[in-house]
Amino acid sequence: MSLESPYLQSPGAFDEESDGPEFATVCRTTVLRLDGGEADTCDDHVVEEVPVALVYNGISHAVMLSTPEHLEDMALGFSLTEGILENASELYGMELVSGCEGIEVHMEISSRRFMALKEMRRSLSGRTGCGLCGVESLSAVARPYPPLKRGLLLPAGAVARALGQLQDWQQLHRITGAVHGAAWVDGLGQIHVLREDVGRHNALDKLIGWMSKHRIDPSSGFVLVSSRASYEMVQKCAMAGVGCLVAISAPTGLAVRTATECGLTLAGFARGQRLVVYSHPEYLAAEGVSASRPLGPRKGDEALEPLAPRSGGRTLM
Repeated sequence: MSLESPYLQSPGAFDEESDGPEFATVCRTTVLRLDGGEADTCDDHVVEEVPVALVYNGISHAVMLSTPEHLEDMALGFSLTEGILENASELYGMELVSGCEGIEVHMEISSRRFMALKEMRRSLSGRTGCGLCGVESLSAVARPYPPLKRGLLLPAGAVARALGQLQDWQQLHRITGAVHGAAWVDGLGQIHVLREDVGRHNALDKLIGWMSKHRIDPSSGFVLVSSRASYEMVQKCAMAGVGCLVAISAPTGLAVRTATECGLTLAGFARGQRLVVYSHPEYLAAEGVSASRPLGPRKGDEALEPLAPRSGGRTLM
């Protein structure tokens, strides 16, 4: 089966906004489709996954596997959510450099933040599904979060309206079926931008980088992701000042505990009019709806009691 890998040729932008040079986000390949005993040889599209090195003041700090679009957004978002930068003004310049082995994003940051980065002594080697690779100690997993500034109450109906738009915004997913999406949604349920990537953490970093560049008030809406809500997703939202994270799929226990502790409203299994709220429901405006007891993980023996499976099963991503 043949495979065209237009690795460094322009694929054409999927939205009107572009940052830096364009790289191929998909490649076309010849495949054999089997369906009910019938065989068909045809062309299909697969998403590209490219090593991307984040280089600070000439020193390579992290290598991620990423979909090669909106890489400047991802680099800025990663720098903010990992605490490398405290704000975007500490980033003085950025340049994308392509090579035969991947892409390097060269960033010039303030000397104060570069010294702090060297003190971290942290080197990441990112994989598609991992957000903690390279952490040198268990204590490095937890970090203090800035106080979350909460805006107006978020109408629960805004989530349903955003879900109705989500598929139209996920253009790469529609073509390849292999990427996650992270969207910024205002309080009325209108999606303003969506970023996609093979890694859900990368997609969120791309979104947060875009929000920082456009000076979006993180208390004015919420983040909607097409994946599960892992601890790192909650962590990144908290570091960016986002007060509400809504996921299509499930959260993890650590994500729920972290959201509860830092004051973030975490919701999962967002499907149509359905929504499961795991923390801080007081910031969701839903008429006539309230929790009958405190939310959050149960403790002691109650935490070990199994629940009956839900009918229809659950979709994990």
